[in-house]
Amino acid sequence: MKRTLDNTSPIVAKINVTPIIDVSLVLVIILMVTAPMLTLPAVNVQLPAAQTKGPDADAKVSITLGAHSELAINENMVNPALFVPTLQALLAKHADEDMLVIIRADETVPYASVRKILSDARAAGAARIAIATLQGEKVKL
Repeated sequence: MKRTLDNTSPIVAKINVTPIIDVSLVLVIILMVTAPMLTLPAVNVQLPAAQTKGPDADAKVSITLGAHSELAINENMVNPALFVPTLQALLAKHADEDMLVIIRADETVPYASVRKILSDARAAGAARIAIATLQGEKVKL
């Protein structure tokens, strides 16, 4: 008996993805069940309690540089010519504490002005200096 090929029906080449999905879901379930077991320590430990200082507990001085060259130390406006002596007096008043100096500058202020404030704060005796920035979802890029 002679066999003939029927060329009228097209060849269908499909991959059956059902077994792949089944295996993947089983692996995900296994990982979800075993992951918490891996993160728990084998020894139960009672950690000691400690008191830590929050960010507001530190002694700090805020220097603000506005868009139009306004200069303020904490809430007080300062003449730029009197900036260094005023900051020195404020730092000397709290000499026993490790004072944090926070520099807040408008984003339109040239970097040279911020650099001058940084060097003036160092000259006034500031040991810890930070530059304030926006954090988290407030930032628009």
